[in-house]
Amino acid sequence: MLLKKKELILIKYIKTTVEKYNISWRFVKFLFVGAINTLFGYIVFAIFNFIGLHYSLSVFLSTVLGVLFNFKTTGCIVFKNGNNKLFIKFVLVYALTYLFAVSMLTVFSKIGLENMYINYALIIPVNALLSYFLMKKFVF
Repeated sequence: MLLKKKELILIKYIKTTVEKYNISWRFVKFLFVGAINTLFGYIVFAIFNFIGLHYSLSVFLSTVLGVLFNFKTTGCIVFKNGNNKLFIKFVLVYALTYLFAVSMLTVFSKIGLENMYINYALIIPVNALLSYFLMKKFVF
């Protein structure tokens, strides 16, 4: 068995709690998969930013690599759809979230908030919600 008994109990507890508060199980899976995808993207962003790339290029590269990493995990695990024909729509959603992230980083920079690590971390939750609703409505 791939999952241990404790992990299965935890999953059952989470599902029960989600149902109790009328939260979509799909959204919970999206958050879980998104957390993994976000961690991947943030690490890529941090590496590129650390080596001295401009924040817009760091976000762009982390987004491009993230799209490649995220397409199958989000499609198959969250939306139960691994159709490769949806990739263009998926990319368009990521293009929108990229533009949102860069715009917000620019705003933060202009108002004097210069720590791009913290700034980008602040954007992540809003970008996650935006991404979920766009994926649900237009991609999958």
